[in-house]
Amino acid sequence: MAKTYNDIYIQARRALKDAGIEAYALEARLIVAQAAGKTTGQLMRDMNLYASESFDKAVLDMVTRRTKGEPVAYITGGWEFYGVPLEVTPDVLIPRMDTEVLVKAAIALFEGRNGRPRILDLCAGSGCVGCALGVHMPGARVVMVDNDPKALSVCRRNIRKNNLEVRVMCVEADVTEKPPMLLGKFDLITCNAPYVPSGELASLDASVRDYEPVAALDGGEDGLDIIRPVIRLWKSVLTDRGVLMLEIGEGQAQAVAELLTQAGFTKVGALQDTAGTDRVMVGRL
Repeated sequence: MAKTYNDIYIQARRALKDAGIEAYALEARLIVAQAAGKTTGQLMRDMNLYASESFDKAVLDMVTRRTKGEPVAYITGGWEFYGVPLEVTPDVLIPRMDTEVLVKAAIALFEGRNGRPRILDLCAGSGCVGCALGVHMPGARVVMVDNDPKALSVCRRNIRKNNLEVRVMCVEADVTEKPPMLLGKFDLITCNAPYVPSGELASLDASVRDYEPVAALDGGEDGLDIIRPVIRLWKSVLTDRGVLMLEIGEGQAQAVAELLTQAGFTKVGALQDTAGTDRVMVGRL
């Protein structure tokens, strides 16, 4: 018997719910829409149309992958961050809501100010931070840095996806080394470096531990192996009174505040996420 998109959606939703997927309804919509090559809005419009048996099987295959633990973002190949559509592959971390604290703080820093700020985003990964800033700050010029060519490939595709080629670009560089020559000066540096202590990687949720790139998570023994050289070396490309914003892990605020102060930053402070955890450290030269 032929099934409608709605029948297949209900089938997918039930399977995800039975597997204990918390956001089963949302994820079922994302999976069915991806399999259909539609936006979720288009899918809702077409729910009563009939679908092919091959489509039904494609959705079932995707649902099976999800119930085995694979993140839905990797299954669908896309995610939304701060209202910005992004391509996401297993070469990059899936953007988190926690990182929106970093974006909000960066946007707020320049509210009501004239000019065309230059922003440097380190450890760019998918480009979620830099692309979000480019979309929401049309006057800004953004340079994104990562040392992984595969991540940079995703980053460049997300720049094109959001029509930001004129104002946003990528550079391959290692943030544990001195900045490349000719980068110029920046009014703001944002950085979401790997900050999970090595000893805590095994305790991460299986969907993170088994699928997301370890190099983008592992911050060394205390989680600060990448943050230390970022603070020490990359302040050289900040303008006078330039600002550095760093996403951090739980319990790292005091140690990072001391690193910023020792490096000559002032007005050092922490910004909290929705759970009340210190999530972003801010310092001004």
